[in-house]
Amino acid sequence: MSGHIEELTSHPNGRVPNSRFPLLIHRGGVPGGGTDAVRDRFQKNGWLNNWQYPGIYLYHHFHSTSHECLGVAAGWMELELFGKGVKTVRVEAGDVVVMPAGVSHAMVGNSDDVMVVGGYPEGRDWDNIQEAFLSAEDFRAAAKLIMSLPIPATDPVTGGPLTQWRDAASSVDAGWNDFRDGLDATS
Repeated sequence: MSGHIEELTSHPNGRVPNSRFPLLIHRGGVPGGGTDAVRDRFQKNGWLNNWQYPGIYLYHHFHSTSHECLGVAAGWMELELFGKGVKTVRVEAGDVVVMPAGVSHAMVGNSDDVMVVGGYPEGRDWDNIQEAFLSAEDFRAAAKLIMSLPIPATDPVTGGPLTQWRDAASSVDAGWNDFRDGLDATS
């Protein structure tokens, strides 16, 4: 069902909260891709409110109201993650990215035929936040909301528990208290 799973970690970066949970890339998570196959897998595993589009936004953004999965149904794309210039990865047909809320992402390269299917755990609504337009007050509110989101019940590819997130260090152990203290200090 799923090939190799990559785990990428992040830390706060300016007004990009990123996440204590690792970003997961299921390489070959939906073998061969295909719009219907990717959407069907997501829906079967409870990741709903689906959309399809030739890629994702070309500007850096993050979500504070939901985690997100991105399944490459056709072609390939390069994503810049965790803030401008931090990390670039290439994903191709069949790959699925499981993105924790707060992680900055933008498409910075793609094939002409790229098609992506997105989804959100239990069909949660999503927002679109750009660091460049984020006041200190709005950043604090977004970061606090992100920290309150539940871990999704299932992985969008395997349907099993998201053990990589359940096993992640607590915000205290991961040094996120410094981040939280910084939020409170700017209040």
